[in-house]
Amino acid sequence: MAGIETSEDSQPGGRGGRSSLAGNATDKALNLLEAASAPGYPHRLGEIAAAAGVPKASAHRIMNNLVANGFLASDGSGGYGPGPRVRALAARITQGCEEDQVMRAELEVLGRRIGHTVHMGVRTGDAVTLLVKVAGPNAVQDSSRVGMQLPLHTTAIGKCVLAGLAEEELTALVSRLGLPPRTDNSLTGLAELRAELAGVRERGFALDDEENEPGVRCLAVPVRDAKGAVIGAVNVSTIAFLETREALVGWTDAVRTTAEALHGLLG
Repeated sequence: MAGIETSEDSQPGGRGGRSSLAGNATDKALNLLEAASAPGYPHRLGEIAAAAGVPKASAHRIMNNLVANGFLASDGSGGYGPGPRVRALAARITQGCEEDQVMRAELEVLGRRIGHTVHMGVRTGDAVTLLVKVAGPNAVQDSSRVGMQLPLHTTAIGKCVLAGLAEEELTALVSRLGLPPRTDNSLTGLAELRAELAGVRERGFALDDEENEPGVRCLAVPVRDAKGAVIGAVNVSTIAFLETREALVGWTDAVRTTAEALHGLLG
């Protein structure tokens, strides 16, 4: 499950891909804060502005205000990252958080049962963000990490999210972001994506068959909020040459049990 935060061409939404979502001043500030806090910081102003879809001049003004108020930090050389107030907020949210403890406990049970790496990921804007990662006893070391952002259309978690969208929202999202390939197996056409998502809704699970990262095969089952909307998914990640597609699908019930245990946990 390779990340996308360091590649200009593979940012969620691509360079300038979120300009239509820049929105009001609050939207812009939040998008800039999210982009500046992405893994791999410090990030340059132009990189942050492009990822957030905010004009560079406006981004500079807003980010100066965020730095002044402690939400962002500047390294003095044109780089930005999360500031002390954001770090404090993150610590307050995560320390002793019952929801985090429940998610980790459930994923640890699943990881031990399956033996491979399992994740909980949620939609954050135009991407998926990994909230929890648990490596099972037979897991092979991989590149995924908590906080990593991943595309929606090339990942099993992302497909679960997309399958829960209304047709109009899906069409608008694809029109805005495009369907850039990550591997030779990636879906790059709207018609084939629609067909894939119909299968996800029918089966109740999604597959990433080396579509996001060569050699990595994943299965995910949707997680819903208290109102029944899909907010993310639980997935299991395997190395393709070690586990067949059939073996992966055979763990669907176990992954579904975990996903169902997390329904309503995050809202």
